[in-house]
Amino acid sequence: MLMNVNTNAGTSVSIKDLSLSFGTVNVLKKLDLDIREGEFLVLLGPSGCGKSTLLNCIAGLLDISEGQINIKGKNVTWEEPKNRGIGMVFQSYALYPQMTVEKNLSFGLRVAGVPKPEITKRIARAAEILQIEPLLQRKPSALSGGQRQRVAIGRALVRDVDVFLFDEPLSNLDAKLRSELRVEIKRLHHKLGNTMIYVTHDQIEALTLADRIAVMKGGVVQQLDDPMTIYNKPRNRFVAGFIGSPSMNFISGQLAEKDGKTVFRASDFDIALDRYEADGALTPGREVVLGVRPEHIRIGGEGGDGHDAIVDLDEPMGADSLVWLKVASKPLSVRVESGKRYRPGEQVKVSFNLSMASLFDAKSEERI
Repeated sequence: MLMNVNTNAGTSVSIKDLSLSFGTVNVLKKLDLDIREGEFLVLLGPSGCGKSTLLNCIAGLLDISEGQINIKGKNVTWEEPKNRGIGMVFQSYALYPQMTVEKNLSFGLRVAGVPKPEITKRIARAAEILQIEPLLQRKPSALSGGQRQRVAIGRALVRDVDVFLFDEPLSNLDAKLRSELRVEIKRLHHKLGNTMIYVTHDQIEALTLADRIAVMKGGVVQQLDDPMTIYNKPRNRFVAGFIGSPSMNFISGQLAEKDGKTVFRASDFDIALDRYEADGALTPGREVVLGVRPEHIRIGGEGGDGHDAIVDLDEPMGADSLVWLKVASKPLSVRVESGKRYRPGEQVKVSFNLSMASLFDAKSEERI
């Protein structure tokens, strides 16, 4: 169960003891989550972790089994979606093909009986913010994927709500469009200042967009924190392995004592833990897993800090390169500058930045 984070900011969406079951399957388990006023919160996790289910519960598209949902201080647990003060953008654009962009944007407002002058005003504002003014008289078939998603966002925007919900809105777009629209969504949040809850399995989207990230697994929030804390101090091995591309390196071993100091000991080498900031006791004999990100390993370790390694593969990636090594028969990935090249079979020395590393208990997989 997640502990709430204390904040001076007001709470926009509050979820208390929320559970959801389909038959005997528990999809969400006693979730507590407070989302701050004006915050961009990302629900991140692999397929089946419950992130979209949680978003649908907040939207009112699914009835929860237990718990309570409050939006802007109002209990909306059993309210209809239209009465929750939310706007939702789905993975599919869900635009009416026979209607122009302008008609798609105004449809919900017309059904709700909003006066025409107000509809015109809201559409003009949304079109200006999303830069779709030239598209208003086109039909969806004449739009690109990125333009259609802008219209889908605009349809939520014209509702003038307090909370926007995004369910993997960029997953149908190619990489370039995803990158462009990701920037536009961040700009949109800066302009509007509304609370936004965004579901994705894409860690890059999460790290670049979020004020805070809730990493989910098996219907439970594993860690709720700002992006840099999630990246640099993951609470457990799952979070550490899920965040980061390429993934964090993991080396199994145990804590030991050497020359009066605590070291991490793998089968064929020791790593001093002087610079590691531990959250728990570093007890000699404890079975642990050392996690080090590729950018926190350096090829060319000096003196006693260097460990022998053999280059297995060199992957140029443009701005930098990924070098795969074997250290005492253990595979490691190292991020290096693009101008540095290494040959398979080349012998090198490596050193580890332990101040940026993570230690996990081998059994509980929790951070030490």
